[in-house]
Amino acid sequence: MNDISGPSHAEQNRALWLSTLAFTLCFAVWTIFSIIGLSIRAELDLTESQYGLLIATPVLTGSLSRLILGIWTERFGGRIVFGAQMILAGIATWALTWADSYATYLLAALGVGLAGGSFIIGVAYVSKWFPAGKQGTALGIFGMGNVGAAVTKFLAPFVLVAWGWESVAQIWAVVIIGFGVLFYFLAEDDPDFTGRRARGVQAPSMAEQFAPLKSLQVWRFSLYYLFVFGGFMALALWLPYYLVEVYRVDIRMAGMAAALFSLSASVFRAYGGALSDRFG
Repeated sequence: MNDISGPSHAEQNRALWLSTLAFTLCFAVWTIFSIIGLSIRAELDLTESQYGLLIATPVLTGSLSRLILGIWTERFGGRIVFGAQMILAGIATWALTWADSYATYLLAALGVGLAGGSFIIGVAYVSKWFPAGKQGTALGIFGMGNVGAAVTKFLAPFVLVAWGWESVAQIWAVVIIGFGVLFYFLAEDDPDFTGRRARGVQAPSMAEQFAPLKSLQVWRFSLYYLFVFGGFMALALWLPYYLVEVYRVDIRMAGMAAALFSLSASVFRAYGGALSDRFG
């Protein structure tokens, strides 16, 4: 695969579907507090503000970590960064079961938030496998990994009721760690990274990677993303709690109802990506 301009169709599909599955699992972990947070809140007798901070902490880490993870993906390649990120997020998820105070839950939640940084790794990795005219569709399919939120809200309540919230954290941790290892061994370095390494060319410098920040358009699109994706995350995390507390529905019913919201939002990403290829 030394010809960086022409990876095969099979190689493109391999990279795309491995990344999409990885992102799905990461998103399932990233939104885990939408379900287990209810049990933790009851155990610790948290106030509304304390509960809000707890479920928002992973979102904060996931958002801020994207900057450094994007830089590392350009420098070290998506295969190793994606694999390592999943393993570390899984360890932090398991660490939730060791927490014994509000402060230690917050600390573990910071680590869980690494799962949210997977988005930028996947975007940087997947986009290198496809020409510009097909990147929208490819990234739209990859973005469907948001369905991981629906997976958590649909499955986690049943695991929680049967075995307790600790089992949810442990199962989710084992799955994401295991796939992190598989991703490292099954995925290939992207064509751009492979080509640079073959030619002995260094990764783009920090100044080069931050150069797009000089464009007003970048900040404008970031503002759009703040409101659109921020709204999605707010509803994804708060809907189960809202349905349980306000309407007193069973957590399993609340999870399934909230899953429908996440499912439709995720599936539309693929169509949106295809539209961007067609219309810009």
